[in-house]
Amino acid sequence: MPDPSTLPDLVTARQELYKPTPADTEGLFAIFSDPLVWLHYPSLRHHHPDQTRAMLAAWLTSWQTHGLGSWVVRLPGENRIVGCCGCNVLRGQVWNLGYRFAADHHGRGLATEAAAAAVARAGQVDPALPIVAYLVAHNRASARVAEKVGLRVVHTLPDPGNPDPSVQRLVYADRALTAPQRAATAE
Repeated sequence: MPDPSTLPDLVTARQELYKPTPADTEGLFAIFSDPLVWLHYPSLRHHHPDQTRAMLAAWLTSWQTHGLGSWVVRLPGENRIVGCCGCNVLRGQVWNLGYRFAADHHGRGLATEAAAAAVARAGQVDPALPIVAYLVAHNRASARVAEKVGLRVVHTLPDPGNPDPSVQRLVYADRALTAPQRAATAE
């Protein structure tokens, strides 16, 4: 019998989505440290693998606590991590949809395909929680992904912590948000 950790958790038309493991740190760091991946928000780029390890630890906690988190994404038959996507519970209020792909895999619809799978899974795991995606307003590619998976803008605010105070955060959601749910997306 194959080792379950080597089998994808979910297979889409063109991708294999795996629950992350600590062994994925290097592949994720390659994506999260690439300046081309962070053109819209350069201050979030990872400069040390410890940042990636901390992110990965949060994802693993989400999987253990909520039964869902972010996946690492590979193409069938390939070992290289080409991206990540998933839904993590944010402050106990909402599913936060996130996606990030290697620059050489942008523009292929991979983020949309993986995000659709993540939205569907979150709806199965806990349909009472709204699904949100928040992003900076000038990141039109990310906005298109959110829109294609059925989310719509429900809130706009200055982007907290952004070194450019003029940048706006768009909060997309699959439904109207309560005040505590909106507050969870504003930190």
